Amino acid sequence: MKKARSSGAAIGTGILTAIAASICCITPIIAMIAGSSSLLASFSWLEPARPYLIGASVAVLAYAWYLQLKTAKPSADDCHCEPAKKPSYYQSKKFLGIITLFSVLMMTFPLYASVFYPKGNENAAVHSIADNKLQARFTIQGMTCASCEAHVNNEISKVPGVLTYATSFKARNSVVTFDPSKTNIDAISAAIGKTGYKVRGSEIMDTK
Repeated sequence: MKKARSSGAAIGTGILTAIAASICCITPIIAMIAGSSSLLASFSWLEPARPYLIGASVAVLAYAWYLQLKTAKPSADDCHCEPAKKPSYYQSKKFLGIITLFSVLMMTFPLYASVFYPKGNENAAVHSIADNKLQARFTIQGMTCASCEAHVNNEISKVPGVLTYATSFKARNSVVTFDPSKTNIDAISAAIGKTGYKVRGSEIMDTK
């Protein structure tokens, strides 16, 4: 019974820490589906703790597997009077394997999060900028992973007149090329603001 409780606690802790490790990357997708930006600011503070959460998740899952695989020693008062009870499904190796796979998918979520976003034209527009086109750099606060980049790119792509865009969470900015006869800095800033991240500044870039 003690072993079952310890294993259950380790599994529960492993799931929670695995989800917490990537929740700041999961919430942009939930926000995009739900049409809400308020979810984003709620979990971005967890990003600095991501390495520690992943480490904790790996440690508790390893402990759960240790409890699952170790051979139980007979106790002194074990008289073999009753047959051993078959462990439930939630105490089985199969269930622990499913939980381990789920946790790995959660911890590695930022690596494949971009597949959940529509494909844009950020890689298509390396064409030359004509005289009637402008390029601007927007400084953005709050992005923490590649999933954040995809969310920003998705909103920018919806602005009529935007020709190209490239967002980097590491550089904390987005470089956008646009037709000033169809859109402007304010409209693009507003589109970025819909993601929940804040535009801290913008500047027209010299492309000559």
